[in-house]
Amino acid sequence: MIWKTLKVGFHRLGSPPSFYRFSTLVSPWLWAGFALCTAIGVYYALYVVPPDYQQSDSFRILYVHVPSAWQAMAGYVVMSILAAIALVWRIRMTEIMAMMCAPIGAAFTAICLATGSIWGRPMWGTWWEWDARLTSMLVLLFIYLGIMGLYAAFEDRRKGARVACILVLVGLVNIPIIHFSVEWWTTLHQGKTIRIFGESSMHYSMMPPLIWMTIAVKLMFGAALLDRSRNELLTQDRRKGWVQKKLIQEELK
Repeated sequence: MIWKTLKVGFHRLGSPPSFYRFSTLVSPWLWAGFALCTAIGVYYALYVVPPDYQQSDSFRILYVHVPSAWQAMAGYVVMSILAAIALVWRIRMTEIMAMMCAPIGAAFTAICLATGSIWGRPMWGTWWEWDARLTSMLVLLFIYLGIMGLYAAFEDRRKGARVACILVLVGLVNIPIIHFSVEWWTTLHQGKTIRIFGESSMHYSMMPPLIWMTIAVKLMFGAALLDRSRNELLTQDRRKGWVQKKLIQEELK
């Protein structure tokens, strides 16, 4: 019964009008959750968590750097799942959503690299090092940009999405490389400090803002994905009846 309900709901979301209504309803709540979680996370990060005994206050940038890095990789996994569904079942909305993951993921990857460089300058004495973790994250940014460029290169958006989805799946191999790079190679980048299973090396007092900021960026990713997908859908379907009807209804309000 539950599987049947999920299957029906999934297919309904594949309908452009249904997706439009769903994203319009859910997106504001995700943005509100993002704003609330960010406010709590920033407050804890700046006013509650004490300075680090080695890095002083400079360590606080991790509350932006780490969630951005996690989301850059998680966003790629989400994009890969959507790409696989799009290639197998040819569901148009999953094609659009997969392609709209790329600019958001690229933004988080860029934030990760920028904050990592700012953090690394006082800690390592250099803005950049061709370290395994840093280099693999830079490769991730290039993959995101490549997917965006490949999608934009086709006038036929559906054809462009299908070709780009293949690149998405090929690029998935980089995610485990990023994750395990600090274990496979000797790097400047610190090893795992936070473990889901086992004891973390980060002090428990530093964890609450990291949790809040991680939730915040995931809500932001979801909200931005829905908004970008809805806008792309309207652009592609601007001449179709359901969009024209929607525009007329909005003008009459």
